[in-house]
Amino acid sequence: MRIYTKTGDDGTTGLLYGGRISKADPAVEAYGCVDEAVAALGLARALSDRGGAGALLLRLQRELFVVGADLATNPDERSKLRPEVSLVTAKMVEELERLIDASVKEHPLPQEFVVPGATPASAALDLARSLVRRAERRTVEMHERGEAVSPDLLRYLNRLSDLLFVLARRLAGGPEEPSRSR
Repeated sequence: MRIYTKTGDDGTTGLLYGGRISKADPAVEAYGCVDEAVAALGLARALSDRGGAGALLLRLQRELFVVGADLATNPDERSKLRPEVSLVTAKMVEELERLIDASVKEHPLPQEFVVPGATPASAALDLARSLVRRAERRTVEMHERGEAVSPDLLRYLNRLSDLLFVLARRLAGGPEEPSRSR
């Protein structure tokens, strides 16, 4: 079996449920950023050895596949998307909010700016967070252009970046050096 199809050699890529778009399209940029975040979460998962973080990170990676499918779908075929399989739902957003609240309750956030890099795992989560923020910006761009973007997907990306910030602080461990202006 070959991995290459040559169909993208003309600068286009296929959409879920048919159709092709330019690889420079904002949708491709958005789900490309999501793909990068999945990889950064994989790095964080590989580096993580603190209580249950690996299972949660794997779950978030799988949920980002749902986000990617939602973004990569032919706009005319969105009715074919299945909740929590290829369509982001309000329930997914609510679960992120629950996780954020529980984590902050257990590990209050620092009151100063945080410089990433306290541990390899927390640094990987900060990288994933910044990639999710970029995916969110590209998704907002799509929405502002009038393209089909689920409001739940926008909320999901926003909450996910918040959760990744909270998890990064948790994996960073003890108090961090505050950043100082000079």
